[in-house]
Amino acid sequence: MTSITLENVVTEFPIYGMQRNLRRNLYWRLFGKGGGQNRRVVVRALNNICLSIRDGDRLGIMGHNGAGKTTILRVFAGIYAPTRGKIDIQGRVSTLLNTAPGLDLDDTGYENIVTSGLYLGMSSEEIAAKMHDIEEFVELGDYLALPVRTYSAGMMVRLGFAVATAIDPEILVLDEGLSAGDARFTERAGLRIQQLVKRTNILILASHSEPLIREMCNRAILLNHGNLVADGSPDEIIAEYHELLKVPQPPTLTAEVIPMIT
Repeated sequence: MTSITLENVVTEFPIYGMQRNLRRNLYWRLFGKGGGQNRRVVVRALNNICLSIRDGDRLGIMGHNGAGKTTILRVFAGIYAPTRGKIDIQGRVSTLLNTAPGLDLDDTGYENIVTSGLYLGMSSEEIAAKMHDIEEFVELGDYLALPVRTYSAGMMVRLGFAVATAIDPEILVLDEGLSAGDARFTERAGLRIQQLVKRTNILILASHSEPLIREMCNRAILLNHGNLVADGSPDEIIAEYHELLKVPQPPTLTAEVIPMIT
């Protein structure tokens, strides 16, 4: 059975080279603790996240810009490893964070279907079985035999989207910022996304869109400056989000100054 468990997950990004700047050194000497030499700044993007996601969950992630939505998506996708804490994932994770996974402009459309499919974790047999479906959906005809550099921007989006949504994921990590081309294709793309979501056991969607969260999710969480502050139904989390927005949320820097080992 598919599941994801996060236990006190912390994600930090070290900022190197701060000690090389004279003004920064002066700042640390005047206001820091012990000066700026042989020290580094660590920015904390996620702070002690505890979360359990089970089979059947359609989890929406909400929060202001800089709340940690992109970071936690990349943790789920395996792009970022937690600095501290533990993440346990049962099931194959497929990510749909953009509509051009691994496209090579010098390869043909057919070659890119294979490359992108492998990049998304599909086997050669799965790609071959889905080739006709991709051909029909993308509607590029003979252009599939030509190098992708001859395509318009819209044609490239259609090709990438068709491949990215051909997967059969157990766990789908989805970003709302997906573009799908012209109006007619956008309508077809929406239906294809709905079919993709039905095929997945767990959906994780980061979005600012309240209608999208209500439509696609049965559960939601709210992030605020890297902290998980609420977990509940979409309507409950949207109400919490509105309350949070009443208070100005200027960008903040949660950082630590750590001695460097020399």
